Amino acid sequence: MTRRQFLLASAAAALCPTAAVAATKFPAKAVRIVVPNAPGGAADITARAVGEHMARTLGQPVVIDNRPGAGGVVAGQTVANAAPDGHTLLLISSGTAVSAALFKALPFDTLKAFTPVAPLATFDLVIVANEGGDFRTLGDLLQFARQNPGKLNLGTPNIGTTQHLAAELFKSAAGLDLQVVPFKGTPDVITAIRSGQLHAGLDILSPLLAQIQGKALRPLAVTGARRSRVLPDVPTAQELGVKGLNAASWNGLAVPARTPAAVVEQLNKAVNAALADAGVRQKLEALNLDPHPGTPQDAARMLSGDIRRWSEVIDRAGIARQ
Repeated sequence: MTRRQFLLASAAAALCPTAAVAATKFPAKAVRIVVPNAPGGAADITARAVGEHMARTLGQPVVIDNRPGAGGVVAGQTVANAAPDGHTLLLISSGTAVSAALFKALPFDTLKAFTPVAPLATFDLVIVANEGGDFRTLGDLLQFARQNPGKLNLGTPNIGTTQHLAAELFKSAAGLDLQVVPFKGTPDVITAIRSGQLHAGLDILSPLLAQIQGKALRPLAVTGARRSRVLPDVPTAQELGVKGLNAASWNGLAVPARTPAAVVEQLNKAVNAALADAGVRQKLEALNLDPHPGTPQDAARMLSGDIRRWSEVIDRAGIARQ
């Protein structure tokens, strides 16, 4: 290239910075997925399964960065403040929508701070008790709670998660006086139930499945509108008389706002390629995670729709915003 050609190209790039950005290779380094949950839960399992395949598609490592706490605020702020270049993603979920609906003030605007990339999966929530405990059915639990107001402890992961709000909704829908006890993560909930510290727990089914299959935890009911594909003999809470309880979950990926559309599209293709892979699908389906490929627009609709939905649930249930 002559000196004159170089100067002309430099001038063109200065006048059209998007062209310079478009010419930049993506990804140029490792891609980080920030997960607002502790290791071992459904969000972590999903991110790792999909991220492993994405690394092969993108040609760069995909690193999982677990940042639990504060209803996803820590993880959300980390990604909201990251460079909008596609190298930092946030695992969003119905819990992200719950936080936007439940907290009076967040350090970011959920709908403005992020650009959704793709849905990942949908999955069930389940109410469980110690297999060797007193509760053999959901009816047993309901009876104990009604006969002993304020004494039943129901564990969930962090405040502001879908599981936490679903437990509050269960409490309201069933007309119970019970204590919802948030823990740091799913492993802590499992330990507390098995040790007798908790009477029961409400959590995503997938990370509890091994404990259920191993006869350590007993599933009492799923909280969605339909029975689980994995546990077809376990009734829904609505079937057992808890009307108005319809709570399931989903997750997806997002990047900081202002990330170039071409980068978002490249990430979307990598995610959908992962979800189309038989090995990834088998891994997710074995944990009752139903792969849910889709467009960035699909993910955006899921997020905005759930924010509206959970806001209505909070108002209807009389749950105080925090």
